[in-house]
Amino acid sequence: MSAPERIPPRGVTPHGEAAELLTEGELTVRGRIREASNAALFCTVAHDGREASCIYKPVAGERPLWDFPEGTLAEREVATYELSEATGWGLVPPTVLRDGPYGEGMCQLWIDPVPDGELLALVDGEEPEPGWKAIGFAEVGDGRTALLVHADDERLRRLAVLDAVINNADRKGGHLLPAAGDRLYGIDHGVTFNVENKLRTLLWGWAGEPLTPDAVEVLKGLKEALGDTGALGARLAELITGAELKATRARIEALLTSGRHPEPSGEWPPIPWPPV
Repeated sequence: MSAPERIPPRGVTPHGEAAELLTEGELTVRGRIREASNAALFCTVAHDGREASCIYKPVAGERPLWDFPEGTLAEREVATYELSEATGWGLVPPTVLRDGPYGEGMCQLWIDPVPDGELLALVDGEEPEPGWKAIGFAEVGDGRTALLVHADDERLRRLAVLDAVINNADRKGGHLLPAAGDRLYGIDHGVTFNVENKLRTLLWGWAGEPLTPDAVEVLKGLKEALGDTGALGARLAELITGAELKATRARIEALLTSGRHPEPSGEWPPIPWPPV
């Protein structure tokens, strides 16, 4: 018997094929990722001679949050993937909602990160060097502070736009995965799509700057896709509440109206803790 075919990340195999495998395949738990705040299980999924590694987060393992409806984090992860695919940027690994060994949950293609230079750094001085964007100052011990910066990278900039649309409340450095083919993925999107402004991210370096023409065109496409007759709107309506969908449309409209990356509101801590 030949060995099963493994499914690599996007760029080698279409996302649709990986999503089909995640949905239809037999899920086998191999271990638990203990660093995760909610139950996160490392698995393999196999179907029709193909196999891939994946992460499975059962709804039953979600910790209740005061500001999100209970048992909805998996659906928010899937909604983020669906919206990311609509941008054409492919910033989120294939993610589906399915039944598994511990009930319904989110199942996402596992991404093996590759060395890709530094995306985040702590540096001395008051201003970032060329090629970097300032986030803010951080304590580094012994009463010292350093400037926290992120790379002035187009992939990160696109992710910053996506985060603004989905109202991501937890964009940490550890949620950034450089992958083969010069790709960058964002993961862990359970705390998204809240009606209230909860944007917390490390990617504030473009705050207040004009959106790129590419981002504007993508936002226009999302606005249409989330309209009353848009397929994306119908799909998200199955995953988030009507009020959350309405708020998503409003965030897109606000971005198009301002033409700029959002700035911290001052109503919510702008940077997640811990930041990495």
